[in-house]
Amino acid sequence: MRKLFLFGLLATLTILPLFGCGKTYENGEVYVYNWGEYIDPDVIKMFEEEYKIQVIYDEFETNEMMYPKVEANAVQYDVVCPSDYMIQKMIENDLLAELNWDNIPNSTNIGEQFYLTSEEFDPGNKYSVPYCWGTVGILYNTDKVDEPITKWSQLWDEKYKNQILMQNSVRDAFMVAQKLNGFSMNSVDPDELKIAKDCLLEQKPLVQAYVVDQVRDKMIGNEAAIGVIYSGEALYTQRENEKLIYVIPEEGTNVWIDSWVVLKNSKNKENAEKFINFLCRPDIALKNFDYITYGTPNTAAWDLIDDEDIKSSEAAFPDLSKYNNLETYHYLGEEGDELYNNLWKEVKSE
Repeated sequence: MRKLFLFGLLATLTILPLFGCGKTYENGEVYVYNWGEYIDPDVIKMFEEEYKIQVIYDEFETNEMMYPKVEANAVQYDVVCPSDYMIQKMIENDLLAELNWDNIPNSTNIGEQFYLTSEEFDPGNKYSVPYCWGTVGILYNTDKVDEPITKWSQLWDEKYKNQILMQNSVRDAFMVAQKLNGFSMNSVDPDELKIAKDCLLEQKPLVQAYVVDQVRDKMIGNEAAIGVIYSGEALYTQRENEKLIYVIPEEGTNVWIDSWVVLKNSKNKENAEKFINFLCRPDIALKNFDYITYGTPNTAAWDLIDDEDIKSSEAAFPDLSKYNNLETYHYLGEEGDELYNNLWKEVKSE
């Protein structure tokens, strides 16, 4: 879904030891499957040095690319970092192991509100530990926009023709149209989805491009006026271009959580839980936040942040109590996936 910036560099980590060839790992190994650019490489080195466990690290670009590889057991990964709705799917298909929380004492550093949200896709919090969280919102350039942007509906304004960036993602694109029309982003009502599809088709002539991580680059480079973006990437862009503002639209949006899970067929379950526990340590969670710029659910790490502007940032740590109609994606089943995918094909092909 996110975090693709240095894919080529991090991909080499799956082949080479992360520090020193010939290093001895007395306590075995752990196979980690994570999003691209979603961990500070130094954190992996620190874990290996402290625990004498070798990390064999691999990356995926989307939940949908990750899932079939895990399901087929093509590589025997131990610990994976899917998003909320994909965790629900993995639970339903019996791919995950229940966690031994005695091996993850640092999990108490995760804020209670994130475990409450996780109940939507992981009832009883048996399988997952929140790692990062955020929202989907609008990023706009104050040099190119002559008004405050507050609503999804402004992405349909003809004065921004060829200056609008939309996410090249079926669920995120439909979420924008669904929220605009007052629908749930987890709707499988054919009538509601047709309205959303027609809405996206109406907008299409105004859209400069359907992109993913390129939203970040185009907005930094002043190549577009307004775009749909993930909150963590918005924070990164704001560090690079002071003219960019991130907002959560009034009609509501997606609040997402990416979490660590252990696969049921893991051969190194205890090492996987040690790895998760290490990432929940406040200093390590802070180090990762500084590197990847996605909001940490680790309240102890949040306390260590010394930049008050970051702590109050709408991109990094928004006060969700101020917003209405916030939802987390649910897994909609194979029929629901097929329905969305077919409608998305219609949008992209017309």
